[in-house]
Order: sequence, then C-alpha cells, then structure tokens
Amino acid sequence: MFKPKYTITPVIANGLMRIEAVRQSLADLPITPKVIKTLRETARLYSTHYSTMIEGNELSQKQVDRVIKESAHFAGREREEKEVLGYYAALEKMESISRKKGEVTENTIKTLHALVMGSGKKRARPTPYRDGQNVIRDSRSGGIVYLPPEAKDVPTLMKALVHWIRQNKKQIPVPITASIAHYQFATIHPYYDGNGRTARLLTTLVLRLGGYDLKGLYSLEEYYAKNLKGYYDALNTGKSHNYYKGRADADITKWVEYFIEGAAVAFEKVKTRALEAAREGAKDKSQTLRALDARQREALTLFQDRDEIKAPDIGKLLKVQPRTATAICRKWVKAGFVTITDHSRKARKYRLAGKYRHLIDG
Repeated sequence: MFKPKYTITPVIANGLMRIEAVRQSLADLPITPKVIKTLRETARLYSTHYSTMIEGNELSQKQVDRVIKESAHFAGREREEKEVLGYYAALEKMESISRKKGEVTENTIKTLHALVMGSGKKRARPTPYRDGQNVIRDSRSGGIVYLPPEAKDVPTLMKALVHWIRQNKKQIPVPITASIAHYQFATIHPYYDGNGRTARLLTTLVLRLGGYDLKGLYSLEEYYAKNLKGYYDALNTGKSHNYYKGRADADITKWVEYFIEGAAVAFEKVKTRALEAAREGAKDKSQTLRALDARQREALTLFQDRDEIKAPDIGKLLKVQPRTATAICRKWVKAGFVTITDHSRKARKYRLAGKYRHLIDG
C-alpha cells in the first residue's frame, strides 16, 4: 500500500493559503469570456513550451506558437516539433477529461502518455507500461542518477498510486494530493520515455478535477522550467538513487514544499494577468459583469459558441442535477439574464438577454 511520508511545514501551510486566496478571488474578477479564452490559450502555449523545454526541447516560445497555430516547420527540428504537437494534444485531452469531471484511472494516464508520444495525433491507444528496466543517467558524466523499480513491479505500483489519488481526494488538500501524484509517478517511472511530461499532465489533471482549475489560465510548467535545478533537486530525495534502497519510502516534504510554492506563484501570476486583462479589455463591461453572480458569469462561456442553450447544458457546466439546472434557468429568466426561445417542456431553449450580448461579442 502506498503511504507517502511528509510533514506540513510553515512553507506548505502558507503556500496553501496563498493558493486558496487566488482561487477565491479569481471567481469575482470581471473578465469577459473572450478574454478568458485568450488567456487560456496563452496558458496552453506556455505549458507546452515549458514542459517540452524541461526535456531539452530548444524551440522558442514563438516557434512553439507557430508550430501549433500555423503548422510551421523548422529545418532540422522535426523531433522537437513532434514533441510540441504531442504535448499540446495531450494537454487538450487532459482538459477534456477535467471538463467532464472524469476520474483519474490507469487508462487515463496511459492515454495521456500515448498522446504525449504521438506527434500531435488526436487519438491514440493507451500505452502499456515498460517491460524492462530503465536507468536515468547524467547526460554529461554518464553516471546513474536514478534506478527506478523493476518492470514487474510497475503495474502494482501504478495501481496503488491511482487508488491512493482517488481515495484521498477529499481527505488531503488537493494541491498536496497533486504534488504527491507528480512525485510518485516520476518515482515509478512507468515508461522508457515521456515520464516527466506525463507526470506534469497528471498533476494538472488532479488539480482541475479537485476544483483548482482557475478557468484553465495557469501554467505550472513555467515555474518548473524557470526553477529547474530546484525541480530536480526536490525530486531527487531519499538516501539512494536506487528505488529499493531509500527512494520508495523517502520523506518527500522537500518536494511538497517546492511544489506548493510553485503552485502559489503560478496561481498568483494568473491573478496578475487576469487583473491586467480586465483593466485593459473590459473597462466598459466590468459594471455589468459585477452585477452577475459566479454561475451566470460561467454560463456566458456557453453563449460564445451558440445562440441557444438548454437546461442540461447548464447542468453539465455547473455540475448540478437536472432538476436544479431547470430551477436555475427559471430563476435566470425571472432575473432577465436569459429569455425563452422555445417553450416546449422537453426542448425548452434559452437565449442570452440582449443587454448582456456585448459581454461575449467583444
């Protein structure tokens, strides 16, 4: 049974409070759906650039943007382009899973890994775990940096990790659960390649499923890449580089501290960017936005892609039961937030009231 060892230090406690403060405040910021969409795409591009950069990818942020947005090619950089496209595809899949409020499963992890290694393919068969030993060596000296568990133990260890994540999602603060998931996945090292990128995707998935999505605007990968020595130093804990001689039962407080501090910094950066965007792009809309409650602001995103919605759409977005979704729609009609366009009971449709259209059109 997997039982991580760590201590809640003042650094961790303070970081958790900072994370929670940003999480609460972001919900009240007057940001239009269009601005959120722009910031979210920027975060995706940052995450892709920095996560692949950690693994040695030398494409610049501008080049990464062009590869993803324009299918640009750079002579001699085909491998790096495939890494970028693979990570971006896996990132989109991770976001889709989090939106549907799925669970963390071994199949989910295997699918994310397959996409990471898939050169941008939108679909991929889940990757089986490695069938042999994998040794991590220093690229310069050739010395062993880490000797992961044997292949025969990987399935049992991965099953235990997934069980632990699901069992503790309500018992342990979500950011701590995410930090431990990252550490243990990297420790098991279930694949020959792509472990770091998959670990970072798993981390973000755990956060988002736990309610720490921050509208998809943050990039933890940026913090790791800009504090890379600290990233590897924090991961390389234990008395030995051998999994069976100290790494398996190491105290991981140092890693949890590093992770929580990084998450706090990343979350605070989101707040700064969101405030700037709100000031620059939504000055004339802030008063209207502030008049809406948190659920109404969230519902604005639905009207960006369609003129009409139904109660089940609201239920899916807000994660409430059908009866509750119907009651919310009735309340919104009465408040003048939406109007009914189709009165039939089974197919009742709603349209955003005219006075709120400017919030999604510009």
